[in-house]
Amino acid sequence: MSPTATRAVLRQSQFLIRRTAVRHNSSNAANKAKETVSQATSKASEGLSKVSSSAGPAIAGAAQNVGNALRKVGGPTAKAVGFVERLIPPTVYYTRVGFELAQLVFRGQNMYPPSVATIQSYFQPLINAVRNPATIKNISFNPQNLVTRVRSFSVKEWAFVGVTTAEVIGFFAVGEILGRRQIVGYQGEPQHEHH
Repeated sequence: MSPTATRAVLRQSQFLIRRTAVRHNSSNAANKAKETVSQATSKASEGLSKVSSSAGPAIAGAAQNVGNALRKVGGPTAKAVGFVERLIPPTVYYTRVGFELAQLVFRGQNMYPPSVATIQSYFQPLINAVRNPATIKNISFNPQNLVTRVRSFSVKEWAFVGVTTAEVIGFFAVGEILGRRQIVGYQGEPQHEHH
């Protein structure tokens, strides 16, 4: 790994952490971000050096043997092998960097994966339905239950529904803008006047 690439990745992580601090708009967040940047820098470089020292030689040796065998074939195969060989080091490096950065973000935001019991509780009805398809026929949809549940929403639940709806509409609008490549209107046929 080149020191230039490591510095670039660390600068990028510093930029992301600073942007998060600005978004929260507080001096405590900025101080915390500075501390996190220094910790992230040391942890990221530590983790990357460990990973590259342990897995690098084995993967490189195997890939080189396969590449040498395929390169002997020549022609388009040799060109394809050369192209793939040039892509492997940056891909592996940036995958490792992304993994390390994701770990830092998860720890910084106190995000944890769900427990096995939680996952099982969500998938248990699906597993039961697959094991015994007759139970699917017994499930009836009652609109009255749905209406009752919606009426009993708390303010927090309504706020969650509103924010989620706004996010979906926002993402749709951004997708439309990117798809059309302009902010307003579609490219279409000119209208014809009939006399």
